[in-house]
Amino acid sequence: MAMTIASASTEPRPGGVRGRAAELRALREQAERGPSEKATAAQHAKGKLTARERIALLLDEGSFREVEQLRRHRATGFGLERKKPYTDGVVTGWGTVEGRTVFVYAHDFRIFGGALGEAHATKIHKIMDMAIAAGAPLVSLNDGAGARIQEGVSALAGYGGIFQRNTKASGVIPQISVMLGPCAGGAAYSPALTDFVFMVRETSQMFITGPDVVKAVTGEEISQNGLGGADVHAETSGVCHFAYDDEETCLAEVRYLLSLLPQNNRENAPRVPCDDPADRRTEDLLDLVPAEGNRPYDMAKVIEEIVDDGEYLEVHERWARNIICALARMDGQVVGIVANQPRTLAGVLDIEASEKAARFVQMCDAFNIPILTLLDVPGFLPGVDQEHGGIIRHGAKLLYAYCNATVPRISLILRKAYGGAYIVMDSQSIGADLTYAWPTNEIAVMGAEGAANVIFRRQIADAEDPEAMRARMVKEYRSELMHPYYAAERGLVDDVIDPAETREVLIRSLAMLQSKHADLPSRKHGNPPQ
Repeated sequence: MAMTIASASTEPRPGGVRGRAAELRALREQAERGPSEKATAAQHAKGKLTARERIALLLDEGSFREVEQLRRHRATGFGLERKKPYTDGVVTGWGTVEGRTVFVYAHDFRIFGGALGEAHATKIHKIMDMAIAAGAPLVSLNDGAGARIQEGVSALAGYGGIFQRNTKASGVIPQISVMLGPCAGGAAYSPALTDFVFMVRETSQMFITGPDVVKAVTGEEISQNGLGGADVHAETSGVCHFAYDDEETCLAEVRYLLSLLPQNNRENAPRVPCDDPADRRTEDLLDLVPAEGNRPYDMAKVIEEIVDDGEYLEVHERWARNIICALARMDGQVVGIVANQPRTLAGVLDIEASEKAARFVQMCDAFNIPILTLLDVPGFLPGVDQEHGGIIRHGAKLLYAYCNATVPRISLILRKAYGGAYIVMDSQSIGADLTYAWPTNEIAVMGAEGAANVIFRRQIADAEDPEAMRARMVKEYRSELMHPYYAAERGLVDDVIDPAETREVLIRSLAMLQSKHADLPSRKHGNPPQ
């Protein structure tokens, strides 16, 4: 006769719950230790931390909660059935950064070289889905050898699932890729789909085809770092936003970046108390920016003067240096700053600067970060290379990004703003909410010298003293059409302000625009220039 629940023995089975709990603890300790001390020592010998050491640096102490720690692959063949380590080479879970939830996955190079297989990919898919559902940032700590060859097409399909989720999460939650080792082939596309890419010099590389393939196909010989190291991607390709000398500094800066970003596209970035007075006068600006339009200066010093405590985080600092993109706070509120850099190429817009600024504007708009644009731009860079490289198409990316942005937008013209570059750099005519100018501003189709040569070319050519006539016409054009109040008189500038009042004016304007609401036309999505 079957035993009823009431009459069942209450004696614990051998081992009981305590025994099973001890067994579980042993399994977890095994998973946390990794494959062996030898593998850990090899990782450290390369100047690299383990996956769990990295997570410990990224997240608040004791906050990490792991998901699927005991997951193992189920592949057979090629010796895989004899080696089935826990975690399957990727540690996934969530924790907090400064008390706010952050999801994370970290490749464990000690297990299969961090290569991605079916179970490995499924773990990543799950944590990505959780991040999207929870509305919290996702940080990937990348240190993997690409697809697991032994698992064939199943590994490739795993990457497809990651790419699809990167795209789904784009503009919904912040996505940050931290490159802490090699990233080759299709694996490189996931970081390229995310909002920010961090790299560490000497130990991290990204490329589609490695040096051996490059040599076989083109005959070119190059090292891994020379092909896809941190400095290459930070200065030449623009793939990397931030590059650092060591993992500790890199992960500390990831934490700082997260402090400047909202959890998702439905929230604002966290505001912090500010001891820097909102009405602090910026007297140093009166001497910092030369009145003469052809004299260079460092726009970074202007930014330091107007933001809270002179602190800001520059994005893509070493790529396209003729334009600055930065995150900072003003009266505790996070703002995105786009500014021409007169110290490099006179602050001109070219292909790379247009792309850099366009992507930054789109990021700010996606995550509800107001945009402040500082103009001192002589125009677009002329030249055959620029035209053949598609400066029209690339410049249109920046124009599209600004026109499409619905966050508060304030522009400030410090000095010159000429031609199409003036329009593209968030002029009032493309939707800037407020446009200010300093008394040193010159807004025109082109510089006075160029304009005079076009408009008065016959008078200059027929004059007894062409140079004297040219000088007189330049002076006349400047006084009639380029004086500091010309644009203000026509309503194209909301106010001409004292440079010493810049911080106060901008902060008051940002406060007024906090409740701004703007709707775009109903559509599936736009078709921006590519």
